[in-house]
Amino acid sequence: MCQLLGMNCNTPTDVTFSFTGFAQRGGKTDHHADGWGIAFFEGGDDGACDKGLRHFVDHQSASESPVAALIRRYPIKSRNVIAHIRKATQGRVALENCHPFVRELWGRYWVFAHNGDLKDFSPRLHGSFRPVGTTDSERAFCWIMQELAKSHAGVPQIDELSLTLRELAAQIAPRGTFNFLLSNGQALWAHASTSLYYVERKHPFAHATLSDEDLSVNFVEHTDPGDRVAVVVTAPLTTNEDWKAFTPGELKVFEGGALRP
Repeated sequence: MCQLLGMNCNTPTDVTFSFTGFAQRGGKTDHHADGWGIAFFEGGDDGACDKGLRHFVDHQSASESPVAALIRRYPIKSRNVIAHIRKATQGRVALENCHPFVRELWGRYWVFAHNGDLKDFSPRLHGSFRPVGTTDSERAFCWIMQELAKSHAGVPQIDELSLTLRELAAQIAPRGTFNFLLSNGQALWAHASTSLYYVERKHPFAHATLSDEDLSVNFVEHTDPGDRVAVVVTAPLTTNEDWKAFTPGELKVFEGGALRP
């Protein structure tokens, strides 16, 4: 199946280190070679939500893609990032089937990526949210957006939105494996059906060593004492950090680089 990478921070931060290791799983250290993508939120005008979005996808493997090589060299800074490497289960290998997917709701971009396989999932879709490709993942995202729009008249508070997302995820999860990441530039929501892990990086920062690439970084040299960074991934990216596993069926919310209670 596919793999997920998400990052949530309290200050704009580049994802170069984590993405470098993650991209190797796209055809080099693992078999997820059917496309990849990444989305960065930027440019908030009120300090509460970054509304601008940089979105890159490619149907080539992440370990070989020239676009992925650009991302590894270009330290785009963002407070919310979602990346995905694909092992196709539904839908052909094509650009329109590459995650993450993007939709607009309430005047904001929403970004979604899924790891798993949903069987016989054909929800009724109407209005603005229709899939472009042929994946179960994009259908699930369109349905979630549709149901959010029906449940709330405008952007709800994070806690209220989290309650709705838990209810929606519980309706989809029985159809198969439903690990996903979702963000609107305010926060990062992560749902585990089978496998997700997270780590919170904060002062005092330390060294970290990638498990998929011969690369280490001393975060002390690249951070300030007040920085906080949360990283969510399908399988731990580093060999010497305290990665915590999600409980199956759990939805976690990260804001400002930390797990919300």
